[in-house]
Amino acid sequence: MHDERELIERAKSGDERAFTELYHRYRQTVYNFSYNVCHNKDYADEVVQDTFINVYRKLHQYDGRAKFSTWLYSIVVNNCQMHNRRTQLEQATISIEELGTPTDETEPTTTELPASDDLRPDAIVMNRELEEALHRALQKLPLDYRLPYILRELEGLTSEEAAAVMGLSLPAFKSRLHRARMFIRTQLRDFAS
Repeated sequence: MHDERELIERAKSGDERAFTELYHRYRQTVYNFSYNVCHNKDYADEVVQDTFINVYRKLHQYDGRAKFSTWLYSIVVNNCQMHNRRTQLEQATISIEELGTPTDETEPTTTELPASDDLRPDAIVMNRELEEALHRALQKLPLDYRLPYILRELEGLTSEEAAAVMGLSLPAFKSRLHRARMFIRTQLRDFAS
């Protein structure tokens, strides 16, 4: 395992092994985030690919003032927003026959297994139901509100980091996050005990 700063410097100077190691360190993080945004495996795979192409092209622009993960999230967020715009345009041109196409129900989940105390069958079912309800609720949120919620609540960034990733002022970010939390809370009220 190499120090992240050293890896970045080596990758900047053209070391493909260093870039490959960065890719392996962050690929799952980018995939999980993308999957949480869209709840679609193909979309998440596409965003991972686009993100690392952009990282490869723009790594020389990373100056080390922000954490590398914060810089990376800003690229992922941008790719998610661009992909969302493309998808909306494509959906606007879909024929009526294509609207009835069934969706793939076997898409992977991105959350970890429950703690060993929660491995009872009823707890597992409840966790899966809650996870699915959360993903359905997230998909109802406009992307501008979904992204702050995912960055803060699912990815664990601080509000300051997430605001920087999205290019928002801290008050604007907190406002969007608050509205998203209120919406999610309302959508998941049936799971409150």
